[in-house]
Amino acid sequence: MMKLYWSSRSPFVRKVMIVVHELGLEDRVATVRTLVHPARPNAAMMAVHPIAKIPVLILDDGTAVYDSRVICEFLDAEFGGRTLVPGSGLERWRVLTRHAMVDALLETCLVWLLERARPAEQRQDALIDASRVRIAAGLDALERDGAGTPESPFTLADVAAASALAYLDFRFGELDWRAGRPALAGWYDRVLSRPSIVNTGFVETY
Repeated sequence: MMKLYWSSRSPFVRKVMIVVHELGLEDRVATVRTLVHPARPNAAMMAVHPIAKIPVLILDDGTAVYDSRVICEFLDAEFGGRTLVPGSGLERWRVLTRHAMVDALLETCLVWLLERARPAEQRQDALIDASRVRIAAGLDALERDGAGTPESPFTLADVAAASALAYLDFRFGELDWRAGRPALAGWYDRVLSRPSIVNTGFVETY
């Protein structure tokens, strides 16, 4: 059985878990609760991933696969018959580019989250403001050309977008990302009923 180093609070882990459920691999992937923090390197985790980041997927032969983008593409290629990422053509690059943009949005969310947790006298408000601008720009791009229709195939870019929007609800409720983005909000409301989304929700505790 494959093993996934996992956290219930990571949007990058959730992407992988959505893919696991989309491909029907729940019985082939065991999750291992893992605590990581950028200011406190996890020595045990560094034996698995030199930078001590999650998620990490350990294959049956002991091979470690990371990061979340690579894991998702690996699972889709090996077990999904490339149902989430086209194998070739321009659409492949569109999906991967959209996925990369959403990952950058999520990384910006983590910058904001860490900065927000600092004591007020140490907090860099300019960094928070810049993060807010970048996140809004990413959401506007999804509103403009990233929201699928009910007939559109559910791609890895959609997996990433669903995880990101759920994370904004989980950590940044004050942001009100739906305001002014009706297409994106409508798309998200539709995908919320997918079993892969329902079964992989964020929870505060490990």
